[in-house]
Amino acid sequence: MQYATLLVEIGTEELPPKALKGLSETFAQNLAQQLTDNTLKHGAVQCFATPRRLAIQIQDVAAQQEDQVVEKRGPSVDVAFDGDGNPTKAAQGWARSNGISVDQAERLKTDKGEWLLYKAEVKGQPLSALLADFVQRALEQLPVAKPMRWGNGNVHFIRPVHTVTLMYGDELIAGEVLGIASANKLLGHRFHCPQGIQLMHADEYEETLESAWVIADFAKRRARIEDGIRVQAQQAGGQVRADEALLDEVTALVEWPVALTASFDKGFLDVPKEPLIVTMKDDQRYFPLEDQQGQLLPHFVFITNIDSKDPEQVILGNERVVRPRLADAQFFYETDKKTALEERVNALDNVLFQKKLGSIKDKSDRIAQVAAGIADMLGSDKEIAQRAGFLCKADLVSQMVLEFPETQGVMGMHYARNDNEAEGVAEAIYEHYLPRFSGDALPQTIPGCAVALADKLDSLVGIFGIGQVPKGDRDPFALRRAAIGLLRIIVEKDLPLDLNDLVQLSRKSFGDLLTSESVHDDVVEFLLGRFRPWYQDQGISVDVIQAVLARRPTAPVDFDQRVHAVAAFRKLEEAQALAAANKRVANILAKLDSPVATKIDSGLLSASEEIALVKALEEAELRANDALKHNNYTGALKALAALQKPVDAFFDNVMVNAEDDAVRTNRQAILQRLRELFLQIADISVLN
Repeated sequence: MQYATLLVEIGTEELPPKALKGLSETFAQNLAQQLTDNTLKHGAVQCFATPRRLAIQIQDVAAQQEDQVVEKRGPSVDVAFDGDGNPTKAAQGWARSNGISVDQAERLKTDKGEWLLYKAEVKGQPLSALLADFVQRALEQLPVAKPMRWGNGNVHFIRPVHTVTLMYGDELIAGEVLGIASANKLLGHRFHCPQGIQLMHADEYEETLESAWVIADFAKRRARIEDGIRVQAQQAGGQVRADEALLDEVTALVEWPVALTASFDKGFLDVPKEPLIVTMKDDQRYFPLEDQQGQLLPHFVFITNIDSKDPEQVILGNERVVRPRLADAQFFYETDKKTALEERVNALDNVLFQKKLGSIKDKSDRIAQVAAGIADMLGSDKEIAQRAGFLCKADLVSQMVLEFPETQGVMGMHYARNDNEAEGVAEAIYEHYLPRFSGDALPQTIPGCAVALADKLDSLVGIFGIGQVPKGDRDPFALRRAAIGLLRIIVEKDLPLDLNDLVQLSRKSFGDLLTSESVHDDVVEFLLGRFRPWYQDQGISVDVIQAVLARRPTAPVDFDQRVHAVAAFRKLEEAQALAAANKRVANILAKLDSPVATKIDSGLLSASEEIALVKALEEAELRANDALKHNNYTGALKALAALQKPVDAFFDNVMVNAEDDAVRTNRQAILQRLRELFLQIADISVLN
């Protein structure tokens, strides 16, 4: 069997930069799967992606499919022949469909009977006859939301296609993909090598393109950009804050990256750095420079797609482009400062939050009320929290935030300082949006936590209160994200708050606006339900989470302590036996007609194993209760783990359902006592 390197490249117009990496990886996975599914052996797979191409290089690909023996089972022998041993119509029809006679069929004997069998050898087809179809199918399976159609044909793809190259070693494989015939001509750099270049061997793909001013490997191009940025930043006396998403996007925009440094007027530094950074990154894909203290410098690094003979002209061009954007930010800032945040609050009446729940002004009033209540629960300054809640949305109607929505909150903080509001108010205005995404920072101040919690509660209670519960993928108000953020703040900031109290406090702030009578229970259940995906992301098994959920603790910090205690308990040697015992106890008690008391009559104890278990229960209960006084669930479960041997001995040697009613009830009480000891923490009977 012949083996060689396979190279597939699709040359296109500029591909969407944010989707490029994912498209490339998926294309490679799809094609490799096509080869595997069709018994074409292959080695390592490498994908390539630039703005104008998707490519795959696969090592040691077999030139032909493996030959296969296909077995086709026919009717059973009982059905295939009549009483005289003659073939039935069923047997004859099956044989005819396989191109044989009945007497040519083999027999398949199993413990369930005997069947007719036909074995056919299917010769493997050459790669050259299959590849174009494989590539076409791999491309059709790409996640392309809005495909384009170009020219006069009906071919669709994410961008117009100009070239298709299918190379196997030094052989060009003929075929047509997306309406384009395979050829060994590759697109070169749009400016440095517009004439393109010929590929002579699949192994020479990277080197061939590099000679045409194209770095095909995404990771190599990204590393080159990182190195260029670092060198430029050092030369300018600054540093670049890490931004993986921006690096990926810029890598997807260029084929021959060259890093250069440009500057802007120092006067723009009077504007808060956040909107300047937003416009440089989001609008221009620049990398702003900061000093060691995190202060913005009047310089930025940018990546150009050409190696210019006169880089100064390229630098000047980029400086001209960014100047008006920075000037806009400066104008908005200076204009916004003339109007105090407090004066902007009434303008929020014209911004709708939700038709049934009122305006953003109404939401701000509720946030202020609830934030003050939460701050009071936490022993913090409720006036600071109330003031911050009242002002927290006011920057939404500022010119800066209208132009740069990403700066909401942070501009509110700057404008609050400009208005001489208390520093705690300014900080809480910024912090109330935190966390904005998974892994984001949390509020650092208690008033900031109070306003953040109040904001998230307002959305959760309000939307649930009018019956618009998130379903499936539909979550227009991002309630799942709000719920996770709320839990993270409480747990990670170790705040002594209960979900019941918080939901009740928020519900009161709505007056008679809410229509759902079950809103309180619905929101609490929704919040408790968010614990499962959160802990699963941390690697905690589902049964551990379910064990705690079964007890429904509504204080998030308490919930967290229980989860980690059960996770630690689950690793103990005694855990499996005790979980099984608890499951057995739960099943026994569930079959009883009425609840069982936990009072044990020592005079009714006779078997040595039940006497030992009761003694062990009393000792473990003392140690567990002492640990529980300090919410030390790990210590409590460790104390209860000592029950494993006496519990096993009890079940092995004692009949719970004794004939004597009093003895039977007493033994049931022992089990109830055992069960309730564990249920103080979690229902470990659900542990696997």
